[in-house]
Amino acid sequence: MRSADTSLTRAAVRPLFSGGNQARLLKGGDELFAAMVEGIRMARHQVWLATYIYTNEGAVREVTRALTDAARRGVQVKLVLDGFGCRSDLPGLRPLLEESGVQLAVFRPLERWWSWFRPGQLRRLHQKMCVVDGTVAFVGGINLIDDRYDLVHGWSESPRLDFAVQVRGPVVAPVEQAVRALFTRARLSSNFRHELATLARSAEPVARARRLMRRLRMDDEARPGPGAQALAPVRAAFVLRDNLRRRRAIERSYIDAIRKARVRVDLMSPYFYPGRAFRRVLRQAARRGVEVRLLLQGKVDYRIAALAARALYDELLADGVRIFEYTPAFLHAKVALVDDDWATVGSSNIDPLSLLLNLEANVVVRDAAFTRALAAEFDAAAAASREIDTSLGSHPTGVRARVRRWWVAWCARLYLRVAGATGRY
Repeated sequence: MRSADTSLTRAAVRPLFSGGNQARLLKGGDELFAAMVEGIRMARHQVWLATYIYTNEGAVREVTRALTDAARRGVQVKLVLDGFGCRSDLPGLRPLLEESGVQLAVFRPLERWWSWFRPGQLRRLHQKMCVVDGTVAFVGGINLIDDRYDLVHGWSESPRLDFAVQVRGPVVAPVEQAVRALFTRARLSSNFRHELATLARSAEPVARARRLMRRLRMDDEARPGPGAQALAPVRAAFVLRDNLRRRRAIERSYIDAIRKARVRVDLMSPYFYPGRAFRRVLRQAARRGVEVRLLLQGKVDYRIAALAARALYDELLADGVRIFEYTPAFLHAKVALVDDDWATVGSSNIDPLSLLLNLEANVVVRDAAFTRALAAEFDAAAAASREIDTSLGSHPTGVRARVRRWWVAWCARLYLRVAGATGRY
């Protein structure tokens, strides 16, 4: 046990908080897209955007119109899209965006069947970020897809439950740097030979290489001034998960906060299969009297994900963790709050893909008002959910549960090995 916690600590970079920020909780694409459109329409210099899925249907059409209009009036609009998440939509999106002057980059494209055999193809860009003129940023779990549309299940009347955060202040700078780095990385991978030739022909190849390396660096640290830790109104930190220095940064931020919890831990995630250290702090918190509530998906989109989460129910319920399954609509939110002044909103699920493989981005907010707003949303969602009660016989126990748990663990280990993940989970 101790060795697992020690290795996790060594692999993590702690979030650096800055003061003097503003943070606004946004519920669903209905709120996020309206705020993004307002910001993009006021843009004068640059718009940076990164997303896993971009489906130009329904409410997203207004975002697309705002982006293309901004590009036509001379604003630099740069988008980076994931090659897997956007694979079906890219043929239609590319001409629509590029004809208006939007600059598009694709992260690890899957243009041919043999693209799957390139190293690292299972490590995807799962972040959802937008920055306008370096002054306002949007980070969260909401893809550019209408709340009532699902890629697998089609249209529905009930909107998906999801959240994002709009921030202003020092925390915006590292968000912009992260999107810039993603865009540069995606462009470089598709034009690698050209970039090498340009470097070789350059009169100052070393200086040019240094500038390129700065653009590639995904920096998650704001640059606060002296005493920024105590500045009002909002302390916030941008937390990245990459496959270099920040492999465990998001996981560590959760664990650190849960370990210090005294009253409540509320966690919402559609895909939930945490590692041993994460499960241990949840159980320890519940045993010392903290109310620990998990809100997971009840309306299942991917059956294997639901099986993975439910394989852990016995272990968590035995120590007093309360588990709710959200049934009114599809759940896609990745948020959590601890006590009355710690909250996080982002793209990271609590599963091996997000915690060990994909590029993810969260914002952690230390502010009582923001935490209250998120707590109200969590309480409302929990009230509309089904709480798991093993005494009612709705959850498998005994041999059946052990076999399911063994099978899920074996599948997870196999996937991580194929993807090249290292370290214990």
